[in-house]
Amino acid sequence: MTKDDPSRGTPPPSVNPLRAYAAVTAAYWAFMLSDGALRMLVLLHFNGLGFSPLQLAWLFLLYELAGIVTNLCAGWLAARFGLAATLYGGLALQIAALVALAQLDPAWGMVASVAFVMAVQGVSGVAKDLAKMSSKSAVKLLAPAEGGGLFGWVSALTGSKNAVKGLGFFLGAALLALAGFGPAVWGMAGGLTVILIAVLLFLPAGLPGRMKAEDSWGGWRSRDARVNRLSLARLFLFGARDVWFVVGIPIYFQAVLSDGTAEGRREAFFIVGSFMALWIMAYGAVQALAPRILGGKAQPEVEITRKAVHWAGFLVPIPFALAGLAYASGGPAPWLTTALIAGLLLFGFVFAVNSSVHSYLILAFGSAERITRDVGFYYMANAAGRLIGTLLSGLSYQFGGLPLCLATAGLMAAASWLAARRLTR
Repeated sequence: MTKDDPSRGTPPPSVNPLRAYAAVTAAYWAFMLSDGALRMLVLLHFNGLGFSPLQLAWLFLLYELAGIVTNLCAGWLAARFGLAATLYGGLALQIAALVALAQLDPAWGMVASVAFVMAVQGVSGVAKDLAKMSSKSAVKLLAPAEGGGLFGWVSALTGSKNAVKGLGFFLGAALLALAGFGPAVWGMAGGLTVILIAVLLFLPAGLPGRMKAEDSWGGWRSRDARVNRLSLARLFLFGARDVWFVVGIPIYFQAVLSDGTAEGRREAFFIVGSFMALWIMAYGAVQALAPRILGGKAQPEVEITRKAVHWAGFLVPIPFALAGLAYASGGPAPWLTTALIAGLLLFGFVFAVNSSVHSYLILAFGSAERITRDVGFYYMANAAGRLIGTLLSGLSYQFGGLPLCLATAGLMAAASWLAARRLTR
């Protein structure tokens, strides 16, 4: 096996690793900016139209379901056609989804509107997971092997991505308030088209990632038990976040902050969008700093794995404590809003460390010969967790309010910790 064999994670001599990493990162940033903005646009626009929490959750279900299917296929597609092809495909599909969403007619009935937006969100879900799998797999193949380079590069990519997505949450809320739904969607489609053209021009040729032509579709589940256990922990981790993040907290804050007038709704859009944006941006910043928080990026893999189990346990009591406060308050109160903001920021800090160490471990555990399929399987579990969390977010908030929503998040966090404990076996 030569040193340029992509199965060892070494790019061909014609590929400058730093230039390729910069191009992949820029493409991923652009995509996640549009993804965050689109999520906030859809959530706030349809909440303003009178959709119930459960109906809002339905708008995002196909998005997450598409992620499950896409990640199972995307790893094989990238291995067959190369990481550049799947990255381009993700950007192009997101543009198509935005153009389609701009065709939404306000005169359509509730059922038709929900079905159409679900379908468009499904396309966006496919696009997101193509782009995510391509970018994360590229890091495994481009990062230097010495000095903890993999942990450092993946933390930088993941952290910066989430900071950009948080900016997208604010951008979506601001565009909705200032320009309206239709112009905002068209503007995002135009901006992403410019980015796609730039990536086509500047991404270096020869990005590694193809598998041998004779390799088959089979073997979607990893041969490494650690990858499968980490994927299960990831499923529950993201379920714990999305139970409150997708519907519960945004709708609760908007109900508390809005006075029912058109001006009050616009102000609530900005405040809710700003909080969600700042939460994601802070989460991204912590992810980027995770190697330092955990004691340095050059630690042995077994030590990082042990710390991953400890940090999974640190997350469990936070949503349970917030659920208790919400139940004790008996309803909206200024002190409860303050406590929720502080508690959710703490949740975000611990969650970010968990997410970052997971992102490192999947690349450390994954075999270079089949990295796109291992990463695809892992992100399939990630999407399944988001799907479950999204559904439970609408259900728990509609039937039990904020206390049940947060208590459900605590149960999911506990399940993630129990799954993570098996990594040290």
